[in-house]
Amino acid sequence: MSVSRRRLLAGTGAVGAGIAFSGAVEQLFAGDAGAVPVGGRDGYGPLVPDPKGVLDLPRGFQYTVLSREGEPLRSGEGPVPSHADGMSAFPGSGGRAWLVRNHENRPDAEHRVPPVKGVTYDPAGLGGCTALEVDRAGRVHAERVAIAGTAVNCAGGPTPWNTWLTCEETEDKAGTGDYAKDHGFIFEVDPHRPDRTVPEPLAAMGRFQHEAVAVDPRDGAVYETEDAFEKPFGLFYRFLPKKPKGGAGSLRAGGRLEALRVPDVPDLSVVQKPGTVFDRVEWLPVPDPLAKETPIRFQDFGPGGVTHAQKLEGCYWGGDRVYFVSSYARKKEGSGADHFGQVWSYEPSRGRLTLVIVFGPDTDVEAPGESPDNICLAPQGGLMVCEDGGGAQHVYGVTRQRKVYPMARNRQNIGTDDKPEWGEFAGVTFSRDRQTTMFVNVYDPGTTFAITGPWDRR
Repeated sequence: MSVSRRRLLAGTGAVGAGIAFSGAVEQLFAGDAGAVPVGGRDGYGPLVPDPKGVLDLPRGFQYTVLSREGEPLRSGEGPVPSHADGMSAFPGSGGRAWLVRNHENRPDAEHRVPPVKGVTYDPAGLGGCTALEVDRAGRVHAERVAIAGTAVNCAGGPTPWNTWLTCEETEDKAGTGDYAKDHGFIFEVDPHRPDRTVPEPLAAMGRFQHEAVAVDPRDGAVYETEDAFEKPFGLFYRFLPKKPKGGAGSLRAGGRLEALRVPDVPDLSVVQKPGTVFDRVEWLPVPDPLAKETPIRFQDFGPGGVTHAQKLEGCYWGGDRVYFVSSYARKKEGSGADHFGQVWSYEPSRGRLTLVIVFGPDTDVEAPGESPDNICLAPQGGLMVCEDGGGAQHVYGVTRQRKVYPMARNRQNIGTDDKPEWGEFAGVTFSRDRQTTMFVNVYDPGTTFAITGPWDRR
């Protein structure tokens, strides 16, 4: 089922700047009782140009800038750090929400996450997380450092017990640059109280170029994506904790890390037909989760090896399965085939892996602005996709009727008038109360938005 990008987008007001796909999009909503068709059949209408040149939204929607890099943190700990990335919203008191926001800072970041006593892992690490307390009117009541001294905090994921797992997308060891400790780990962050955040890695969950995680609420298994930049590309992992019932700090008890192997499929990019099902996948024990000598993806997994994929990024739990994203694959960079993006699902109860969606036409793999990155389900239904590519950058919605519609466009030009450039969206998430608010980051300049409006409009 190939879908022409131009034909698909012609009715959405997003021609030439969006996503085409083929596959059974309805599976993305399976098992979610709240998944009604947000945006009706066709979305919320065309984007209205923002006179302030910040964020274009459909008619009736409004944005509030909650935080912008370089401005003072309300805690007085320093400036708001650069490179806002993965994020999640957690319930607070009095109808407020706590946002935990990653900062994907490398050693050259303009604004580091300020080192704060008690929550700093490695003083030479410039990344970490900040936490914001926001009320329903979009007012920020608190903003502080949640963890510091980590590096290249890209994405992560929430736990069923309302903590945030922040992921380092690096494999740098102590002695690299000024680092005093090894990096490439997952850390657990408590959004409500900094004194309950322990700035030590969850080492048993592996040391590699982490991207995102999703937790099975039934048994606490954690699924992890690896965004390795060079061939052999990353792996898809699961971590089986020793304390399966979960709870804050439970992952510190350790567990077993495994990597996915699809028999006779060394590279997921070669699977091109949506709806393809693999009923016999295997989970192989990782020989050395700490990668003391050899990165995990290079390690010996025995005959048949292990299955790799380029640009493994977004990951979330929905219904009875985990979904994960390969943003793109390019043969010229070492992948087995080309695509603009895949969404896969894995059902633990059946051991079944399914290719749900393939993004992009086969004949246009070089077109910019087509790669899905962060993905989440809105609490009232609807899939939201953060775009990460060249050209204009959008948040797109996808309905059950296979309609792609534009939800937001970043208008903040970080290039020049002759060569404009716009930062990608990241960290899309929703409040967990009766008033739906979408929160989203722009990576550069690091900006966090709250978006409200007529979400129930058909």
